[in-house]
Order: sequence, then structure tokens, then C-alpha cells
Amino acid sequence: MQRVVVVVSFLLLLISSCQPPENESTPPNIVLFFVDDMGWQDTSVPFWNQLTNFNKTYKTPNMERLAKKAVKFTNAYATPVCSPTRVSLLTGMNAARHRVTNWTLKPDQKQPMELDHPILEFPDWNYNGIGLDSLTPHAAYAKPFPQLLKDNGYYTLHAGKAHFGAIGYPSSNPLNLGFQINIAGHAAGAPGSYLGQDHFGNGKPGREVWAVPGLEKYHGQEIFLTEALTQEVVQALDTPVQNKQPFFLYFALYGIHTPLMPNNRFIAPYREKGMEEPEARYASMIESMDEALGNVMNYLEDNQLEDDTIILFMSDNGGLSASARGGEKHTHNLPLKSGKGSIYEGGIRVPMMAYWPGKSEAASVNSTPLIIEDFFPSILEMAQIEYTEIPQKVDGRSFVPLLKGSTNDKVKPLFWHYPNNWGSEGPGIGSFSAVRQGEWKLIYFHANQTLELYNLEKDLGENHNLFESNSELAAQLAETLTQHLISVQAQMPIVKTTKQIVPWPNAIFKRTK
Repeated sequence: MQRVVVVVSFLLLLISSCQPPENESTPPNIVLFFVDDMGWQDTSVPFWNQLTNFNKTYKTPNMERLAKKAVKFTNAYATPVCSPTRVSLLTGMNAARHRVTNWTLKPDQKQPMELDHPILEFPDWNYNGIGLDSLTPHAAYAKPFPQLLKDNGYYTLHAGKAHFGAIGYPSSNPLNLGFQINIAGHAAGAPGSYLGQDHFGNGKPGREVWAVPGLEKYHGQEIFLTEALTQEVVQALDTPVQNKQPFFLYFALYGIHTPLMPNNRFIAPYREKGMEEPEARYASMIESMDEALGNVMNYLEDNQLEDDTIILFMSDNGGLSASARGGEKHTHNLPLKSGKGSIYEGGIRVPMMAYWPGKSEAASVNSTPLIIEDFFPSILEMAQIEYTEIPQKVDGRSFVPLLKGSTNDKVKPLFWHYPNNWGSEGPGIGSFSAVRQGEWKLIYFHANQTLELYNLEKDLGENHNLFESNSELAAQLAETLTQHLISVQAQMPIVKTTKQIVPWPNAIFKRTK
């Protein structure tokens, strides 16, 4: 009898030793649904403490569907324009550190609008995008997280807008960044056309750079670009699903970026309401985006993957308002001030949701401020992947504890740095640096070397500059911002008249006071 007990005990021990530890269980699938130029209120899901008129205008039932089971982050931030956000996402670095501070396209050169500024001479930023080695000129050398996912057994798919590197450089092709599948991604950050009848911009002389690649089978069809991308995505997902391989899907829509073009399946109700044509088109593109989200969610449910798949939703910058829109400029994100390209909240605050089956709290709201580089460590933690041997220093902090209901005792400062010129004009659009810590936000405008201080809890619209009345706090934040910029060796513009580098924000504060 004793011998039987010993044998049974041995067998039980052997069986248990073969079971993987809990932290080594099959990693989850991860879907990152990334929308271009989507403002904080470009949805029927409120990201404020009340519904706004914009929330009442747009139809996004699938975002509502996701919100019912996800954590909704109401203080999520990107950078003011696209490429800096996307590089921070893939590398975990703050924009001041990776220096891809403006949008990329043409190799080895600044943007044309940066060459004739009346006051500032802009630095030679990393206009070639992500670099895959330390020798690539004017590039941010880093190991992107999709490569880490691929190296650790994930099937990695990219669909839609890439915009990670300049034409001719390896990072312009997602296949060089760790993605095994690339659907229609290349160097450009906007499509030549959203319409299949227009061949998505292919065949237009002088506009070749904007033509969307790889979707030739849809040319001539009456199909919207977002729908074509979605069809390709659900087909591509069959491979890892059938092979029972964990997958990472980065579905980065070209929409809602210009050119504003109508999706005829959705636009009629908006025109019937009497909306201006650009606004009706914009609304139809939002609804098209939402349908794409719904189709991906449907695929997961149809294939019994809903309980094994994390869904993340994010935008790359605030809503467009300085150009191409109907109505009055700089009002399309109210009560947030300004829009895309601006350091005010309308340019950087974006909608974000996260759903982790069995771990995140359904229909919950988290107001902790976080920023785009936080996605890098968060996604790798979700995938149970360590990243000690990478060339870049990661600035992001994982928001996984927030998904599980924890709170961060230490308020993390968020930083923005844009020593560039976007081209358009408007409130907060220009060359600047900024920091948010807790409810307070300090902005440093480089051209006129001025500081602005706002309490975002009491003044969401940034209408009351408290710099003069809160000098001690302003000094603290100016020092915090300065030390960050110095620590990452941030580039600063040069003042043309003096040939001197724009001073650090703490120096301006000392001079002002």
C-alpha cells in the first residue's frame, strides 16, 4: 500500500512539473485598433463627464459596444502630429528622445515649411524615421516591439497607414519592423484617394507618393478604402487562427485623415441633417471606421477568440480643425482648445479604450493621464515578454496595473516636444515644449519664449493662463520640463536674429520673474 502511495505521489509530481507556470501560459492575442486624426469627441462614446454635441452627432455603435466591456481612459495623450506618435508607439521613447519630431516622408531633408520661418531655424531632426541600425543617418535607432513579439512566437500583422520612415529607408516598409504581413502600408501618411473607383490614388501623375499600395484587386470597384482594408485583415487573420498561433494585429486606419471623402453607404443621413459637405464626409468616415472595428470584433467572436484577445483602441493625435473642415476653424474639438498640430488639448488628447478579458473591469473609467509611449511596455507585459536587450531607453510606463484596477501613487509627468513647424496656423500651433503633471499643464512656446500654465481639472478649455498668479508652481514645472529636455538631449530651434539656441524653459521663467 505504501508503495502505491509513493508511485501515485511521484506521478502527480511528474504531471504537475509538466504544467507551465501561470505566468507562462499561452499569451493572449492582441489587437491594436489605431485611428488617424480622431479627436477626443469624434465618437458617440463620451470621454468626458457629460455628452457633448459632437458625441450626439457621430454614430459609433461598435465603439459603444467595446466601451461596455472595456476600460475607458479619459486622459490619454498622443503627440500633436502623426509620425512622432507612431515612432513613440513602436519604440517606447518620448518624442524629445527619438527626435522624429515631425511627420516623415521625403528622405534626408526637413519639411519645406520648416525652411522659411520668420523667427526660428529648426534643427536637423530625425526626418528619416526609425533606424534599424546605428549607422542610418537622421534616424532613431531602436528595436520596435512588433519585432520583439515576432521573436517570441507571435504572428504579426500590419494593416493600413505605416508612416514610420522616409521613402527609400527600410522603416518605410513595416516588414522590416517585425511585421510578417503588411497590408497597404508604406512611407506616406495619407491616401491619394479613399475610393476604389479612383484606384486609391494610383495612376495620378505627380501624386504617385500618395498612392495606396497592394490593393490592386479592389481597383475600379465601388468600395471605400477602410472596407477594403478590413476585408484583407479578416482574411489574413485566418492564418494564425488556423495554426493556433498567438497574433498581434496593428490595424492602423488611413481614416479619418484628409482627403475628406464620402463613404456613400453612410453619408446620406448627415447630408439630410443639413451638415456642411466637409462635415458630412467627416461623419461618414467616422462611421466607416466604426464599422471596421465592429467587423474585427465580429471576427473574434465568430472564431471563439473573444476571451483570448486583448483589444486596444487609440488615435494618433487630436482631431483636425485648422484646415479642410467645414465651419469655423479651431472649433471642432470644443470645449478642448484648437486641434491637430496644437499643443492645446484639442491637438493631443485622444480617445482610448482597453479590453483584457478576465482582467480589466467592464464599462469602467480611468482618469489617470498616460501617453503614447506607454503602449510599448504595456503590450510587451501583456505578451509576457521582457525587453532588457534593446538599443533604446524606454520612457513609457506600463498601464497594465491600471487595467487591473490599481492606481499609481506617484503622478508621472507627461512630456511633449515639437521643435518644428507644421505649416498651418492657429492657437497653440507652432514650435513648443510642454509638461503635464497631475491636473497642471505648462506650455513653453519657442518663438516668443513665453510660458502658459493651466489647471485642466478646472479649466479644460485652457482659457485662463495662471502663470502670473501661480509663479511657484510654474517654476517647479518649468524645472521639471527643463530637466527632462536636458536628460534626453532634446533639440531646440535657433533664433535667427541672435543665432542663439532657444533657452530652456527654466531660464525663461527666471528672466520673466
